Amino acid sequence: MNKQILLKERPEGLPTASTWSLNNAEIPALADGEILIKNEYISLDPAMRGWLRDVRSYIPPVGINEVMRAGSLGRVVKANNHPKFKEGDVLVGTGGVQQYVVSNGKGFLKVEEGNRPLTEYLGVLGMPGMTAYFGILEVGELKDGETVVVSGAAGAVGSVVGQIAKIKGCKVIGIAGGKAKCDYLVNELGFDAAIDYKSDNIYAAIKEHCPKGIDVYFDNVGGEILDAALSRLAMHARIVICGAISQYNNTEKVSGPSNYMSLLVNRASMKGMVVFDYASRYHVAREQMEIWLNEGKLKSQEDIYEGIENFNDTLLRLFDGNKQGKLILKVSED
Repeated sequence: MNKQILLKERPEGLPTASTWSLNNAEIPALADGEILIKNEYISLDPAMRGWLRDVRSYIPPVGINEVMRAGSLGRVVKANNHPKFKEGDVLVGTGGVQQYVVSNGKGFLKVEEGNRPLTEYLGVLGMPGMTAYFGILEVGELKDGETVVVSGAAGAVGSVVGQIAKIKGCKVIGIAGGKAKCDYLVNELGFDAAIDYKSDNIYAAIKEHCPKGIDVYFDNVGGEILDAALSRLAMHARIVICGAISQYNNTEKVSGPSNYMSLLVNRASMKGMVVFDYASRYHVAREQMEIWLNEGKLKSQEDIYEGIENFNDTLLRLFDGNKQGKLILKVSED
Protein backbone atom coordinates (compact mmCIF):
# COMPACT_ATOMS: atom_id res chain seq x y z
CA MET A 1 0.00 0.00 0.00
CA ASN A 2 1.02 3.58 -0.68
CA LYS A 3 0.42 6.16 2.04
CA GLN A 4 -0.45 9.52 0.45
CA ILE A 5 -1.47 13.05 1.42
CA LEU A 6 -4.35 14.28 -0.76
CA LEU A 7 -5.71 17.81 -1.00
CA LYS A 8 -9.18 17.65 0.53
CA GLU A 9 -10.17 21.32 0.44
CA ARG A 10 -8.58 24.64 -0.46
CA PRO A 11 -7.54 26.48 2.71
CA GLU A 12 -8.43 30.03 3.67
CA GLY A 13 -5.35 31.30 5.41
CA LEU A 14 -2.99 28.73 6.89
CA PRO A 15 -3.53 25.08 5.93
CA THR A 16 -5.02 22.97 8.72
CA ALA A 17 -5.51 19.26 9.34
CA SER A 18 -8.85 19.48 7.50
CA THR A 19 -7.04 20.68 4.36
CA TRP A 20 -5.73 17.16 3.79
CA SER A 21 -6.77 13.54 3.84
CA LEU A 22 -4.45 10.62 4.54
CA ASN A 23 -5.02 7.95 1.91
CA ASN A 24 -3.82 4.38 1.51
CA ALA A 25 -3.78 3.39 -2.15
CA GLU A 26 -2.78 0.18 -3.86
CA ILE A 27 0.40 0.37 -5.92
CA PRO A 28 -0.55 -0.39 -9.53
CA ALA A 29 1.33 -2.84 -11.72
CA LEU A 30 4.00 -1.22 -13.84
CA ALA A 31 3.37 -0.73 -17.53
CA ASP A 32 6.22 -1.22 -19.97
CA GLY A 33 8.77 1.59 -19.57
CA GLU A 34 7.64 2.58 -16.06
CA ILE A 35 9.49 2.64 -12.74
CA LEU A 36 8.42 2.38 -9.11
CA ILE A 37 10.20 4.86 -6.83
CA LYS A 38 10.20 4.58 -3.05
CA ASN A 39 10.41 8.11 -1.69
CA GLU A 40 12.95 8.66 1.08
CA TYR A 41 12.68 12.43 1.52
CA ILE A 42 10.10 15.06 0.57
CA SER A 43 10.92 18.73 0.04
CA LEU A 44 8.75 21.33 1.78
CA ASP A 45 8.84 24.72 0.08
CA PRO A 46 6.90 28.01 0.38
CA ALA A 47 5.74 27.65 -3.23
CA MET A 48 3.54 24.75 -2.12
CA ARG A 49 1.11 27.21 -0.56
CA GLY A 50 0.65 28.93 -3.90
CA TRP A 51 -0.05 25.60 -5.60
CA LEU A 52 -3.17 25.22 -3.43
CA ARG A 53 -4.85 28.29 -4.93
CA ASP A 54 -7.22 27.77 -7.83
CA VAL A 55 -5.89 30.79 -9.72
CA ARG A 56 -3.87 31.38 -12.87
CA SER A 57 -0.17 30.96 -12.15
CA TYR A 58 3.07 29.63 -13.62
CA ILE A 59 1.90 26.06 -12.87
CA PRO A 60 -1.62 24.56 -12.55
CA PRO A 61 -2.97 24.25 -9.01
CA VAL A 62 -3.11 20.92 -7.21
CA GLY A 63 -6.54 19.43 -7.81
CA ILE A 64 -8.96 18.38 -5.08
CA ASN A 65 -8.32 14.72 -4.13
CA GLU A 66 -4.96 14.77 -5.91
CA VAL A 67 -1.66 13.87 -4.22
CA MET A 68 -0.06 17.03 -2.88
CA ARG A 69 2.67 18.19 -5.25
CA ALA A 70 6.18 18.25 -3.79
CA GLY A 71 9.78 17.71 -4.71
CA SER A 72 11.11 14.34 -3.64
CA LEU A 73 14.16 12.12 -3.48
CA GLY A 74 13.77 8.38 -3.70
CA ARG A 75 15.16 5.08 -4.91
CA VAL A 76 13.97 2.95 -7.83
CA VAL A 77 12.74 -0.34 -6.35
CA LYS A 78 11.34 -1.78 -9.58
CA ALA A 79 11.86 -1.02 -13.26
CA ASN A 80 9.95 -2.47 -16.21
CA ASN A 81 12.17 -2.11 -19.28
CA HIS A 82 12.92 1.53 -18.56
CA PRO A 83 15.41 2.97 -21.08
CA LYS A 84 17.17 5.24 -18.61
CA PHE A 85 16.72 4.14 -14.99
CA LYS A 86 17.28 0.82 -13.22
CA GLU A 87 16.67 -0.66 -9.77
CA GLY A 88 18.78 1.04 -7.11
CA ASP A 89 19.07 4.40 -8.86
CA VAL A 90 18.52 7.44 -6.64
CA LEU A 91 16.29 10.02 -8.33
CA VAL A 92 15.13 13.54 -7.57
CA GLY A 93 11.97 14.95 -9.10
CA THR A 94 8.41 15.89 -8.29
CA GLY A 95 7.13 12.72 -6.67
CA GLY A 96 4.56 14.29 -4.34
CA VAL A 97 3.77 13.68 -0.69
CA GLN A 98 3.53 9.90 -0.78
CA GLN A 99 5.58 6.80 -0.04
CA TYR A 100 5.75 5.46 -3.60
CA VAL A 101 5.67 6.96 -7.09
CA VAL A 102 4.88 5.19 -10.36
CA SER A 103 6.39 7.15 -13.25
CA ASN A 104 7.66 6.95 -16.80
CA GLY A 105 10.71 8.84 -15.50
CA LYS A 106 9.91 12.19 -17.08
CA GLY A 107 11.12 15.04 -14.89
CA PHE A 108 13.31 12.81 -12.71
CA LEU A 109 17.09 13.15 -12.51
CA LYS A 110 19.57 10.56 -11.31
CA VAL A 111 22.04 11.60 -8.63
CA GLU A 112 25.22 9.75 -7.77
CA GLU A 113 25.42 8.42 -4.23
CA GLY A 114 28.50 9.21 -2.21
CA ASN A 115 29.36 12.57 -3.73
CA ARG A 116 27.31 14.62 -1.27
CA PRO A 117 24.67 13.90 1.42
CA LEU A 118 21.49 12.92 -0.42
CA THR A 119 19.37 15.54 1.35
CA GLU A 120 21.46 18.28 -0.26
CA TYR A 121 19.83 17.37 -3.58
CA LEU A 122 16.57 18.77 -2.19
CA GLY A 123 18.31 21.85 -0.82
CA VAL A 124 21.47 23.56 -1.96
CA LEU A 125 21.82 21.19 -4.95
CA GLY A 126 18.08 21.08 -5.60
CA MET A 127 15.35 23.57 -6.45
CA PRO A 128 16.23 26.09 -3.68
CA GLY A 129 19.88 26.12 -4.74
CA MET A 130 18.97 26.50 -8.39
CA THR A 131 16.63 29.37 -7.47
CA ALA A 132 19.40 31.10 -5.56
CA TYR A 133 22.02 30.59 -8.27
CA PHE A 134 20.04 31.83 -11.24
CA GLY A 135 18.11 34.39 -9.21
CA ILE A 136 21.08 36.30 -7.88
CA LEU A 137 23.53 35.84 -10.77
CA GLU A 138 21.24 36.19 -13.78
CA VAL A 139 18.08 37.98 -12.69
CA GLY A 140 19.98 40.06 -10.14
CA GLU A 141 22.87 40.64 -12.56
CA LEU A 142 25.28 40.59 -9.63
CA LYS A 143 28.55 42.50 -9.90
CA ASP A 144 31.67 42.42 -7.74
CA GLY A 145 31.69 44.91 -4.88
CA GLU A 146 27.93 45.54 -4.79
CA THR A 147 25.76 45.74 -1.70
CA VAL A 148 23.23 42.90 -1.51
CA VAL A 149 20.30 42.57 0.88
CA VAL A 150 18.46 39.26 1.23
CA SER A 151 15.18 38.70 3.07
CA GLY A 152 14.28 35.28 4.43
CA ALA A 153 18.04 34.98 4.67
CA ALA A 154 18.19 31.95 6.98
CA GLY A 155 15.93 29.92 4.69
CA ALA A 156 16.82 27.42 2.01
CA VAL A 157 17.00 29.99 -0.81
CA GLY A 158 18.10 33.10 1.07
CA SER A 159 21.03 31.46 2.83
CA VAL A 160 22.46 30.29 -0.51
CA VAL A 161 21.83 33.65 -2.20
CA GLY A 162 23.87 35.41 0.47
CA GLN A 163 26.72 32.94 0.30
CA ILE A 164 26.95 33.17 -3.49
CA ALA A 165 27.03 36.96 -3.23
CA LYS A 166 29.91 36.71 -0.74
CA ILE A 167 31.77 34.31 -3.05
CA LYS A 168 31.36 36.92 -5.79
CA GLY A 169 32.92 39.65 -3.67
CA CYS A 170 29.85 41.53 -2.45
CA LYS A 171 28.80 43.06 0.83
CA VAL A 172 25.83 41.02 2.11
CA ILE A 173 23.18 41.91 4.66
CA GLY A 174 20.62 39.27 5.63
CA ILE A 175 17.19 39.86 7.13
CA ALA A 176 15.87 37.08 9.36
CA GLY A 177 13.70 36.54 12.42
CA GLY A 178 15.38 36.06 15.79
CA LYS A 179 18.86 36.38 17.26
CA ALA A 180 19.80 32.73 16.66
CA LYS A 181 19.17 33.00 12.93
CA CYS A 182 20.97 36.33 12.66
CA ASP A 183 23.98 34.94 14.54
CA TYR A 184 23.99 31.95 12.18
CA LEU A 185 24.11 34.23 9.13
CA VAL A 186 27.05 36.23 10.40
CA ASN A 187 29.05 33.65 12.36
CA GLU A 188 28.49 30.55 10.24
CA LEU A 189 27.72 31.76 6.73
CA GLY A 190 29.92 34.85 6.67
CA PHE A 191 27.30 37.53 6.01
CA ASP A 192 28.60 41.04 6.77
CA ALA A 193 25.57 41.87 8.92
CA ALA A 194 22.12 40.62 9.83
CA ILE A 195 18.91 42.48 10.64
CA ASP A 196 16.41 40.92 13.04
CA TYR A 197 13.00 41.97 11.72
CA LYS A 198 11.40 40.87 15.00
CA SER A 199 13.34 43.35 17.15
CA ASP A 200 15.14 45.86 14.90
CA ASN A 201 13.71 48.90 13.14
CA ILE A 202 14.06 47.60 9.59
CA TYR A 203 14.21 51.04 7.95
CA ALA A 204 16.88 52.32 10.33
CA ALA A 205 18.91 49.10 10.15
CA ILE A 206 18.98 49.06 6.35
CA LYS A 207 20.05 52.71 6.34
CA GLU A 208 22.84 51.90 8.81
CA HIS A 209 24.20 48.89 6.93
CA CYS A 210 23.66 50.26 3.42
CA PRO A 211 24.77 53.91 3.61
CA LYS A 212 25.18 54.11 -0.18
CA GLY A 213 21.98 52.18 -0.87
CA ILE A 214 21.10 48.65 -1.99
CA ASP A 215 22.40 47.47 -5.35
CA VAL A 216 20.58 44.12 -5.35
CA TYR A 217 17.64 43.20 -3.14
CA PHE A 218 16.61 39.53 -3.22
CA ASP A 219 13.08 39.29 -1.87
CA ASN A 220 11.58 36.15 -0.37
CA VAL A 221 8.98 37.72 1.89
CA GLY A 222 7.22 40.76 0.39
CA GLY A 223 5.15 43.07 2.58
CA GLU A 224 6.72 45.67 4.85
CA ILE A 225 10.27 44.35 4.39
CA LEU A 226 10.03 44.81 0.62
CA ASP A 227 8.78 48.34 1.22
CA ALA A 228 11.73 49.07 3.51
CA ALA A 229 14.21 47.83 0.92
CA LEU A 230 12.61 49.94 -1.81
CA SER A 231 13.18 53.01 0.34
CA ARG A 232 16.97 52.56 0.24
CA LEU A 233 17.75 51.67 -3.38
CA ALA A 234 20.96 52.71 -5.07
CA MET A 235 20.94 54.02 -8.62
CA HIS A 236 20.18 51.26 -11.15
CA ALA A 237 19.36 48.78 -8.40
CA ARG A 238 17.83 45.39 -9.22
CA ILE A 239 15.10 43.77 -7.13
CA VAL A 240 14.58 40.03 -7.58
CA ILE A 241 11.07 38.90 -6.63
CA CYS A 242 11.44 35.26 -5.67
CA GLY A 243 8.61 34.94 -3.15
CA ALA A 244 6.33 36.73 -0.72
CA ILE A 245 5.92 34.33 2.17
CA SER A 246 4.55 37.05 4.45
CA GLN A 247 1.52 37.28 2.15
CA TYR A 248 0.87 33.64 1.22
CA ASN A 249 -1.72 32.93 3.89
CA ASN A 250 -3.58 36.23 3.75
CA THR A 251 -7.32 36.01 4.01
CA GLU A 252 -7.60 39.58 2.75
CA LYS A 253 -6.15 41.38 -0.26
CA VAL A 254 -2.38 41.07 -0.63
CA SER A 255 -0.48 44.12 0.59
CA GLY A 256 1.54 45.70 -2.21
CA PRO A 257 4.58 47.98 -1.99
CA SER A 258 3.91 51.67 -1.35
CA ASN A 259 7.48 52.80 -2.09
CA TYR A 260 7.43 51.66 -5.71
CA MET A 261 8.17 55.18 -7.00
CA SER A 262 11.73 54.59 -5.81
CA LEU A 263 12.08 52.37 -8.89
CA LEU A 264 11.49 55.43 -11.08
CA VAL A 265 13.68 57.82 -9.10
CA ASN A 266 16.62 55.38 -9.04
CA ARG A 267 16.07 53.95 -12.55
CA ALA A 268 15.82 50.58 -10.83
CA SER A 269 14.16 47.38 -12.01
CA MET A 270 12.04 44.78 -10.23
CA LYS A 271 11.70 41.39 -11.87
CA GLY A 272 10.06 38.13 -10.88
CA MET A 273 11.79 34.79 -11.31
CA VAL A 274 10.56 31.18 -11.47
CA VAL A 275 13.26 28.54 -11.25
CA PHE A 276 11.59 26.19 -13.74
CA ASP A 277 12.58 28.60 -16.52
CA TYR A 278 16.20 27.51 -16.04
CA ALA A 279 15.62 23.73 -15.95
CA SER A 280 17.74 23.08 -19.03
CA ARG A 281 20.77 24.56 -17.22
CA TYR A 282 20.34 23.07 -13.75
CA HIS A 283 23.38 20.87 -14.39
CA VAL A 284 25.57 23.96 -14.85
CA ALA A 285 24.54 25.42 -11.50
CA ARG A 286 24.76 22.07 -9.73
CA GLU A 287 28.31 21.45 -10.94
CA GLN A 288 29.44 24.88 -9.75
CA MET A 289 27.68 24.55 -6.40
CA GLU A 290 29.29 21.15 -5.80
CA ILE A 291 32.69 22.74 -6.39
CA TRP A 292 31.95 25.48 -3.86
CA LEU A 293 30.66 22.93 -1.34
CA ASN A 294 33.75 20.77 -1.70
CA GLU A 295 35.97 23.84 -1.35
CA GLY A 296 34.17 24.87 1.84
CA LYS A 297 33.01 28.16 0.33
CA LEU A 298 29.34 27.14 0.51
CA LYS A 299 27.56 25.59 3.48
CA SER A 300 24.31 23.69 3.65
CA GLN A 301 21.85 23.10 6.46
CA GLU A 302 18.82 20.83 6.41
CA ASP A 303 16.03 20.78 9.00
CA ILE A 304 14.55 17.26 8.83
CA TYR A 305 11.34 15.88 10.38
CA GLU A 306 9.79 12.45 9.92
CA GLY A 307 6.47 10.93 8.95
CA ILE A 308 3.93 11.67 6.21
CA GLU A 309 1.23 11.81 8.85
CA ASN A 310 3.07 14.86 10.27
CA PHE A 311 3.01 16.67 6.92
CA ASN A 312 0.76 19.60 7.87
CA ASP A 313 2.51 20.35 11.17
CA THR A 314 5.87 20.26 9.41
CA LEU A 315 4.65 22.40 6.51
CA LEU A 316 3.53 25.11 8.94
CA ARG A 317 7.14 25.54 10.07
CA LEU A 318 7.67 27.38 6.78
CA PHE A 319 5.29 30.10 7.91
CA ASP A 320 5.90 30.40 11.66
CA GLY A 321 9.68 30.61 11.31
CA ASN A 322 10.23 27.51 13.44
CA LYS A 323 12.94 26.07 11.20
CA GLN A 324 16.35 26.95 9.83
CA GLY A 325 17.75 26.05 6.43
CA LYS A 326 16.05 23.60 4.09
CA LEU A 327 12.86 21.99 5.47
CA ILE A 328 12.60 18.28 4.63
CA LEU A 329 10.18 15.51 5.58
CA LYS A 330 11.67 12.04 5.91
CA VAL A 331 9.38 9.26 4.74
CA SER A 332 8.91 6.55 7.37
CA GLU A 333 9.72 2.95 6.50
CA ASP A 334 6.26 1.59 7.43
